[in-house]
Amino acid sequence: MTWEPQAEGLQQIIGILKESQSPDTATQMAVQMKLEEFNRYPDFNNYLIYVLTKLKTEDEPTRSLSGLILKNNIRMHGSNLQPEIVEYIKHECLQAVGDASPLIRATVGILITTIASNGGLQNWPQLLPSLCEMLDNQDYNVCEGAFSALQKICEDSAEILDSAALNRPLNVMIPKFLQYFKHSSPKIRSHAIACINQFIINRSQALMLHIDAFIENLFNLSSDEDHEVRKNVCHGLVMLLEVRMDRLMPHMSQIIEYMLLRTQDSDEGVALEASEFWLSLAEQSICKDVLAPYLAQLAPVLVRGMRYSEIDIILLKGNVEEDDMVPDREEDIRPRFHKSRTHTIKSGEVSQASGGEEDEDEFDDGLDDDSSLSEWNLRKCSAAALDVLANVFREDCLPIVLPILKDTLFHQEWVIKESGVLALGAIAEGCMQGMIQHLPELIPYLISCLSDKKALVRSITCWTLSRYANWVVNQPHDQYLKPLMEELLKRILDSNKRVQEAACSAFATLEEEACTELVPYLEYILKTLVFAFSKYQHKNLLILYDAVGTLADSVGHHLNKPQYIDILMPPLIDKWNLLKDDDKDLFPLLECLSSIATALQSGFLPYCDPVYRRCISLIEQTINQEMLCKQNHTFDHPDKERMIVALDLLSGLAEGLDRHIETLVANSNIMHLLYQCMQDVLPEVRQSSFALLGDLTKACFPHVHPFMAEFFPILGQNLNPDFISVCNNATWAIGEICMKLGEETKQYIHLVLTDLFIIINRPNTPKTLLENTAITIGRLGYVCPVEVAPYLPEFVRQWCTSLRHIRDNDEKDSAFRGMCHMITVNPAGVVPDFIFFCDAIASWVNPPQDLHQMIQKILHGFKTQVGEENWRRFVDQFPPTLAERLVTMYNI
Repeated sequence: MTWEPQAEGLQQIIGILKESQSPDTATQMAVQMKLEEFNRYPDFNNYLIYVLTKLKTEDEPTRSLSGLILKNNIRMHGSNLQPEIVEYIKHECLQAVGDASPLIRATVGILITTIASNGGLQNWPQLLPSLCEMLDNQDYNVCEGAFSALQKICEDSAEILDSAALNRPLNVMIPKFLQYFKHSSPKIRSHAIACINQFIINRSQALMLHIDAFIENLFNLSSDEDHEVRKNVCHGLVMLLEVRMDRLMPHMSQIIEYMLLRTQDSDEGVALEASEFWLSLAEQSICKDVLAPYLAQLAPVLVRGMRYSEIDIILLKGNVEEDDMVPDREEDIRPRFHKSRTHTIKSGEVSQASGGEEDEDEFDDGLDDDSSLSEWNLRKCSAAALDVLANVFREDCLPIVLPILKDTLFHQEWVIKESGVLALGAIAEGCMQGMIQHLPELIPYLISCLSDKKALVRSITCWTLSRYANWVVNQPHDQYLKPLMEELLKRILDSNKRVQEAACSAFATLEEEACTELVPYLEYILKTLVFAFSKYQHKNLLILYDAVGTLADSVGHHLNKPQYIDILMPPLIDKWNLLKDDDKDLFPLLECLSSIATALQSGFLPYCDPVYRRCISLIEQTINQEMLCKQNHTFDHPDKERMIVALDLLSGLAEGLDRHIETLVANSNIMHLLYQCMQDVLPEVRQSSFALLGDLTKACFPHVHPFMAEFFPILGQNLNPDFISVCNNATWAIGEICMKLGEETKQYIHLVLTDLFIIINRPNTPKTLLENTAITIGRLGYVCPVEVAPYLPEFVRQWCTSLRHIRDNDEKDSAFRGMCHMITVNPAGVVPDFIFFCDAIASWVNPPQDLHQMIQKILHGFKTQVGEENWRRFVDQFPPTLAERLVTMYNI
């Protein structure tokens, strides 16, 4: 297709492209409107490709911008473009791959990839052969432009390139790329490695055939003078370690020596890529054996990598000590995510925990420098590497690490001292046992560092101390806990915002470790936290809410004293009244109030009315907005998070206020709203809905009762273990409901029983879900023994092993009563697994007297049934401790 632009149209488009480079917002808006108008003309895209590829008289930024606008058009409207226009664009792209300007070549490459991933590589069959042919072109620009485009295609379409759909082009491409590892231009060498690196993780067949040649060529480039080439070599080796360790093993010592060198590379990008190697190696079983001889060389390199660079200090404003009066910029406030409520049985205590299974200790939490630093940098990577290696080598690495800590921790230069404090925090988890003897000396020193004159030293010290909080809490209070707490509270009121943030996070960790040990100091703690409310800027205020919420979770009902409530509640309610419904800051405040309501119980009564009403209103607004959105697609989708947070706060109110919530529920449409929320498409909404349903069932069942026929089928549909937390809460809610519903459960039991049996017998079901499922099956057996008992052989063994670890509590009590009822109805059902039943009942410490008698009756009945001789043979199979325990507990 030959196409020529009209002079007038061309001038208009160039005018718009120039205007769009203006920083003025009003101009930008006008340009957007113009572009949308131009998009109505099909050949607008022809003009754009013409400016990019043909209009050499125009300046490069304008030409490049023309290509980027075209790229967006293809992404948004690619499928609606006329075929001949698309063909014209493709033709022009291939002509311009070798443009003299690097910026234009890069833009053409981006455009080619967009067309390829949008329309599918199979619809552009000549693309790959054309680009591969251009690699052989003697003109450097053509070769580089083609490689640049190929690299982007390999990044975007790695899987399809290795598939039969395209006739496996990789079989040709990979040997071709390997030839260019020896090219005279570093840019070309770098492209060639980057292209092949894309195929390591997926173990592409074509690469595996040439793996030895690839590794050999990587080694040959290991000391290339170009930093991009070195970076790609390191990246390739890091991935090969995960995928083809067998091929690297013969060369492992040379690779480790090489990576040691590169970790100290003068180019930070190369050093960062090389540092990833240690993180990867730590996950391999061979790590300890192959790395032990080099640990003494590696440890000091990692600690050196933890130092702030001069540029970091400038970006972090490390020399600005006081900034607590400077308001935060909105863009510095990271989005935060609410974790929906999940019902767990913590080592026996029935409690609400955050989402899913136990949270991993977030190593990176305390290292959050500033958003102006790239998220992941050499400092963080080095610290993470020392952390994982400390977990591999445990105490064995201390003879190497301790001398480094002595040299750095007490250093006169603050940058070096700071890196030592960070290193001490990094080894906390792995080397704790070996560190204990040094902590009586180190903890007081760290507490003194909390008043260092450099803010960056104070902030990292907060983090490192939080890593040793568990040890501190278990020593005599006056020795470490009290001084640490006093200093941390001072740091919460520090004049530097970064220190405030680190201190709040560290204090939240201390609260979780210390729990009720903090009760004697509550007044002092609350006064500090409340004072911070008046002092903090926006970003840290959100972290402060978390510290207050964690305090409430940790001390529980001890917070319910008038003098504490009078300190804490007025400032929170002031904030609550100031915030509008659509303000994002409402979420963390709602979460914080949820913890407080649960802790204060009846103490929250004076505040519950406006809080309850607002939660109902937030849920209603979200549901209405969603309905509007379904009717009219121009409406924005609602932000469901505020509904989730509101549901969770209502759960907190129901749990805290218990029967006192009855009047609030009676005067609202909460049940109708709950019915809609339980059917929401978003799993997190359903998860929180079922948590609330369970809590309302416990607090005011008469209001839940009329809705059983509607609720039960929905509960049954959500017993899907692919959504663990939803399934967990639905299971728990069924257990709570049947305890209130009693015999009436019979008419609904068929909706849930089969799914519960599937869950309890499913391999790899998380512990929390197993325990909740076992308890609910037990409770269903308690209220409907005749209906559940026939199925005993299907679940009794799993049931017993799931519940042997949980401590005595009401949920365990009702579940075991249910089991006893079912065994009475169907004794034969338990016979093959009776040893598991014996093991489970031995887990009771103090069973209630009537339950004790029920269990005893079953044991004696079984013994009488089989006779003395068989019973003795049966008991001989028990572990000795179990046999003894049954004798002492149940006198059998």
